[in-house]
Amino acid sequence: MQENLTIQVRYHADIPPLQKLPQGDWIDLRAAEAVDMKAGEHRLISLGVSMKLPTGYEAHVAPRSSTFKKWGILMTNSIGIIDESYCGDGDLWYFSAVALRDTHIEKGDRICQFRIVKKMPEAALETVAFLPDPDRGGFGSTGEQ
Repeated sequence: MQENLTIQVRYHADIPPLQKLPQGDWIDLRAAEAVDMKAGEHRLISLGVSMKLPTGYEAHVAPRSSTFKKWGILMTNSIGIIDESYCGDGDLWYFSAVALRDTHIEKGDRICQFRIVKKMPEAALETVAFLPDPDRGGFGSTGEQ
């Protein structure tokens, strides 16, 4: 049985409300401002929202599959992690972008997406002299297909 969760969303800009589409597990986020960027420029693009995530969850923010093709921007961290403690009214969400070409993003453009996942359980790290299992073959070892 699937768990139903509630995410409280505070809008700081006049953008369409977030919605979970039935055909995917990710929720699109929009630029809350029009942005002009030059090649090589970095910018934090406001997404116009703050959220209170359910206890025990965190949000993973990633570019949409079309983000680079449409605007020539990359997310500088590859993925953003927002934990449940980033939940105040002023804790706005941003997309950290670097432009690889001159570009213009309109207010309301869907530039990234997020999903919430359960936080990692407490884990103990144990130092050992060796690991008893056989090696797989090293980094990139799945071979060529």
